[in-house]
Amino acid sequence: MKVILCENVPNLGEMGTTVKVAPGYARNFLLPRKLAVPAVSGSAKQIEHEMRNIKRREEKVRVQLAEEAKKLTAISIEIKAKGGEEGKIFGSVTNVQIAEALKALGYAVDRKSIYIDEPIRSLGPHDVSVKLMRGIEAKVTVVVVKDEEAAAAAEAPVETAPVAATPEAEAVEEEAAD
Repeated sequence: MKVILCENVPNLGEMGTTVKVAPGYARNFLLPRKLAVPAVSGSAKQIEHEMRNIKRREEKVRVQLAEEAKKLTAISIEIKAKGGEEGKIFGSVTNVQIAEALKALGYAVDRKSIYIDEPIRSLGPHDVSVKLMRGIEAKVTVVVVKDEEAAAAAEAPVETAPVAATPEAEAVEEEAAD
């Protein structure tokens, strides 16, 4: 079945392209979610009209995402991590942590669109790319700082409180002493 994609569909195609898919995939997934329209439905004029609408929507989205990319490039995210000596951190900073930090700042970015060139395993600034749309990419600066609270908690001595004895335990101790 031939369909015209109304939105970008991963592993299938870009918005506005005509693709051939299995009828069940089109009927059960693409058409109900308004991700595509049938290429054989109606006349050619209707399909051309759909294509113009799709292109118009894509251009609006592209302009909005370009503005958001400019804003993202200007910000710097601070992520706290448990750190050791010599500027190393325990574990690494992941794209999930970066997505949560962006969400806290008011940016809705999917974790799958955040690309980290190499694992972030040291303190200091790192550049991370965020791909918002094909051709629109923003570089976000992630500053990894040492979490002082976690470091202080790890270095502080752990005090253990004496365990209060229960009446049953006292009775057992008395019988054992006799």
